[in-house]
Amino acid sequence: MKKLLSTVTITVHEKLYVKDPTTSELGKKIIEHSILLIDDIGFDDFTFKKLGERIHSNESSIYRYFENKHKLLLYLSSWYWAWIEYRLVFETNNISDARKRLMKAITIVTEKITDDSNTVYINEAILNKIIISEFNKTWLTKEIDEENKIGFFLVYKRVIKRITDMILAVNPSYEYATSLASSIIEGALHQHYLVEHLSTITDCNEHQTPTAFYLNLIEKIV
Repeated sequence: MKKLLSTVTITVHEKLYVKDPTTSELGKKIIEHSILLIDDIGFDDFTFKKLGERIHSNESSIYRYFENKHKLLLYLSSWYWAWIEYRLVFETNNISDARKRLMKAITIVTEKITDDSNTVYINEAILNKIIISEFNKTWLTKEIDEENKIGFFLVYKRVIKRITDMILAVNPSYEYATSLASSIIEGALHQHYLVEHLSTITDCNEHQTPTAFYLNLIEKIV
């Protein structure tokens, strides 16, 4: 799977950036260190000025790639969900049994992420931490409807559609497949956050993972 991923180019909606960051070393450095800096200080305190200081570059050079930090966060989240989608495709493609395929897909979208060494300038494990804590900030905005029309959330919605189709492949009569798929993906992020910060209001922990919870849930209701 890693060999396959290394040959795939992950694409992000072109309106999320001014200049494609993957086309230059500076652009890749902006992506790499924005992930590290957001993880260090949080998105609310993150600024292009602080990022510029970290990478020893002018703040204005970052604006040549991204209009603002909201677009940068949308870029990072879109890249993440595109990476998850590729994993869903490659890792379930040869599983003929519908239930096993669904369980594998649930594992992919709910498990703790480890870094993929094939993407040198993106640490997926750290990016996953950002998605867990900051993803809702991409769409809890006044601009959500317009940004949705433009297509900024297409890849995220495709991931949910893939899970929905797998649920229906197991149980075509199940009438809440899309609600279940989106709840699993959103809920897994929430459960990971609770484990880290509010552990008394979840049964999940380092031994009883969110993945185990959602696999158990799927077994009971689909």
